[in-house]
Amino acid sequence: MTPPSRPALRSVTAGLLAVSLLAACGKKPAGPPGAGGMGGPGGPTEVGVLTIATASVTLAQEVPGRVSALRVAEVRARVDGIVLKRHFEEGAPVKEGQLLYEIDPAPYQAALDSASAAVAKAKANVAGAKAKQERFQKLQGSNAISKQDYDDAVASLRAFEADALSGDAMVRTAKINLDYTKVTSPITGRIGISQVTEGAYVQQAAATLLATVQQLDHVYVDVTQSSGTILRLKRDLASGKLKADKEGQARVKLIL
Repeated sequence: MTPPSRPALRSVTAGLLAVSLLAACGKKPAGPPGAGGMGGPGGPTEVGVLTIATASVTLAQEVPGRVSALRVAEVRARVDGIVLKRHFEEGAPVKEGQLLYEIDPAPYQAALDSASAAVAKAKANVAGAKAKQERFQKLQGSNAISKQDYDDAVASLRAFEADALSGDAMVRTAKINLDYTKVTSPITGRIGISQVTEGAYVQQAAATLLATVQQLDHVYVDVTQSSGTILRLKRDLASGKLKADKEGQARVKLIL
């Protein structure tokens, strides 16, 4: 094969150079970021827009609290004696008037019997003294007895009547003490641990604690909040910085 001549090589070289120049002239230079069209790789950065407006905001605050029973009744001994029996289960619900304990009633039954006998004797004495006073009253009219004898009969009648009244009071006291040997629940609620067992000796003077009953169908919740916070809220309400709701009271939510 015959090699090309020098004029032919110059023509090919010139042609390639011209094509390169034309290709270079047709390419656009890359601009800086953000200088291109919307949404393209070089487009502007998208930003969020917030519109500021006033609105009511509820002021909320969490404070610690402790739940306490609506009523707490301490069941205590009201007479002296030995506990014979317990009639409840610890931690169980009890009703008002339900029997909880039995204390030995024997000495109080004996005291009631003695008081009843004393009343019967006093009333018999009253009947005899009254009959005597009526007889002496008739005899005094005929001067059959002295005025002193009649006055003694009246005084004796008054003394026996007083004895009868005193005996009635003793009978009532004995009945009350006898009733106290049956210890009942003063309220409806849940009873706690029994502080005594069968055979324990309880005393009225020491007011021996037997058990505790708590009413839990309604409860209190005692919360702790600083007085400074409460005073600040009151000042803000008075000045109008804070506004109460339509009811004018705070809404409370209990979280156990």
